Amino acid sequence: MVLNLASMNLFRSFKTSAIHNKIIKLSRLRVVDNSEIGKKAMKIGKPPRCIHIYNKKGTGYIGDKVMVAICGEKKKGILVGLKAPQKKKVAKFDSNNIVLIDDSGTPLGTRIHVPIPHVLRTILKEKTFSKGADFTKLLAISSKFV
Repeated sequence: MVLNLASMNLFRSFKTSAIHNKIIKLSRLRVVDNSEIGKKAMKIGKPPRCIHIYNKKGTGYIGDKVMVAICGEKKKGILVGLKAPQKKKVAKFDSNNIVLIDDSGTPLGTRIHVPIPHVLRTILKEKTFSKGADFTKLLAISSKFV
C-alpha cells in the first residue's frame, strides 16, 4: 500500500491542548504583594508556577491555598484573583493573582498592590477557624476591595 504526501500530513497534524481558565498544576501565577522573592521573580520574568493545590477537586478557586515553585524554592500562597468565570457578584481579573504566605498563614509581604474580591473576607474567615491558620493579616494588609 502506497501512501502519498497528502495522507502523510494527516498523521502529522499539529494539535494543542484546550485552553484552561482555571488554576491547575503548572499554571502561571502573578505575585501581587511586595515580598522580596515575589518582586525578584516578576522582575526577571519567571513567574511562579502552581505545583500543588490543597483541595480535593484539583482545581484552584478564590481563597484556595496552593504551593508554588518560585525562584527555585517552594512557597505557599493564597489565590486572590482568577481569570476564570466566577460566581455572581465576584470580579473576574485579567491575570491569576496570588499572595505568598508562610506556614502559619501570615503573608510574606506588607502590602497588596491590587484590589481583592470582597467575597474573600467570608471565605478566609471560614478557613481561619477550621484549619488553624490565621488569614486575618492577609485581609488587614489589603487596602482595596472589589
